Amino acid sequence: MPAVESKHKVAPWKVEEVNRLKKLLKEGKVVALADLMDVPARQLQEIRDKIRGKMILRMSRNTLIERAIKEVAEEANNPEFGRLADYIDRGAAIIVTDMNPFKLYKTLEENKIPAPIRGGTVAPCDIVVEKGSTGMPPGPFLGELKSVGIPAAIEKGKIAIKEDTVVVKKGEVVPHKVAVVLATLGIKPVKVGIDLLAAYEDGVIYTPDVLKIDEEEVIQNIQKAFTNAFTLSVEAIIPTAETIEVILQKAFNNARTLSIESAYPTKKTVGDILAKGHSQMLALASELSDDALDEELKELLSSTSTSTTEKVEEQEEKEEKKEEEKKDETSAAVGLGLLF
Repeated sequence: MPAVESKHKVAPWKVEEVNRLKKLLKEGKVVALADLMDVPARQLQEIRDKIRGKMILRMSRNTLIERAIKEVAEEANNPEFGRLADYIDRGAAIIVTDMNPFKLYKTLEENKIPAPIRGGTVAPCDIVVEKGSTGMPPGPFLGELKSVGIPAAIEKGKIAIKEDTVVVKKGEVVPHKVAVVLATLGIKPVKVGIDLLAAYEDGVIYTPDVLKIDEEEVIQNIQKAFTNAFTLSVEAIIPTAETIEVILQKAFNNARTLSIESAYPTKKTVGDILAKGHSQMLALASELSDDALDEELKELLSSTSTSTTEKVEEQEEKEEKKEEEKKDETSAAVGLGLLF
């Protein structure tokens, strides 16, 4: 008895769709998968309008997307690209773009739209109903507020919330009754939009946990690293294009200070050395008795006692000012470096 051959026939439209998806997958520098399950049609159209020209968004059946990805991976002998199919979830769609994965993720997040939360979903944060008038007239809604634990009363002919109230804590499931009350109050604690599932670029698959970065924190870390490197270069005397000027200024100031303190005269310091010696001589003379001083020295002490003190104070102020200027120059150099 001849064997009966059984062959599963694939609908022609599915074959055509897979071929269209394969063509699309081959066109993009970056290929990503996204979830559109929770995006209402109206909001999705708004998002499409915002991202038009930046990327191509193609929705299809998950099974067809998976088949297209695996066939492209097999044809290109690129098993890593084939792994992208492992991230297909819920209402998946393909995104093709020239944006790098980080910019793509940021763009999708920025274009999400505030929306009411659905009953049965997990609260992404503490959901707070704030104190104040609801603008609604007295009626059954007052009882609905109280039934979900929101203190309310009639004030000036309107229903008012008496105090800020956390109705659902982060991580808790939102009861359907609470969701209805929140929607009535116009509270939109969630953002709906295109959720990136994974993105592929140059042999690497990026997931949202990698792509989600705090830009301000990254910039601060880079600035801190630059400042630390700048300080190390100056203190360890490791010259670089950014620090050589500060290193030379520091070396000059140290050499000048050494020359003055050790009384080793140079063209730059001889005046300061003589001024310091003169001040020290007057200070010593002021400690001696009048019998040990001649008339010229007495007269000099008498006429310059006040001015000498002022000069000493002025010299100390100058030294302090130089130290401050030195610090300011270092800070300015660091700040200037951060601009490039």
